[in-house]
Amino acid sequence: MTDFCDGCRNGARLDFDFTMAFQPIVDLGSGRVWGYEALVRGLDGAGAGAVLSKVTPENRYRFDQACRVKAIELAARLFPDDGTRLSINFMPNAVYDPAACIRTTLLAAGRTGFALDRIMFEFTENEPMVDTKHVEGIIAEYKRRGFITAIDDFGAGFAGLKLLANFQPDLIKIDMDLVRGIDTSPARQAIVAGIMGICRELDIAVLAEGIETQGELTVLRAAGVSLVQGYHLARPAIASLPPVGEAMRVQVA
Repeated sequence: MTDFCDGCRNGARLDFDFTMAFQPIVDLGSGRVWGYEALVRGLDGAGAGAVLSKVTPENRYRFDQACRVKAIELAARLFPDDGTRLSINFMPNAVYDPAACIRTTLLAAGRTGFALDRIMFEFTENEPMVDTKHVEGIIAEYKRRGFITAIDDFGAGFAGLKLLANFQPDLIKIDMDLVRGIDTSPARQAIVAGIMGICRELDIAVLAEGIETQGELTVLRAAGVSLVQGYHLARPAIASLPPVGEAMRVQVA
């Protein structure tokens, strides 16, 4: 196996701790939980912003790696043994060498018995793409390892259609700003319809995040979106899996 990279050996150690909250991703077709996104939280319940404010250029790599390990360890303990996926956010600019930087993740998955094909790595478009080719290399390496790959916040960031043209992930998450109020916005409906058409042609799955109302959910379902996430379905729960009774009732004839 590839050795650890310089970032792992030399990165500043973290002087703070954190945990993860889990928010379900629901498959509307089956009415079942498809997976859970791991969201960083403070040990006292503080939101992601409070934790991320402690991340610096010096400790960014250590933090990225620690998030992966924490998410996998908790998922292995909490998730049912039925193929439920774990979605982990990562920072592309914190990955030095894709093959070397994945070693910590592989070790955590192997130690806990969590299958690699149940892990989805999503990166946000909101982080500037300093080197698009580097990002494409990360996606290629992760796909080669058997991970699911995803673009988060699609339609609101730096790479967008250019990245999609150069390399196709397994899944994209439509940005919540396009979801918010889509039931009363013909413009948002047209944009989402366009995204759906592109993704059908490229065989890419689509997930809509940030759903807060039944109206938004109804319009997105009609548009062909099958994977959904948001407060209307379930709020994140810290170090536990939230109830998804409402999510199970959203599948309608």
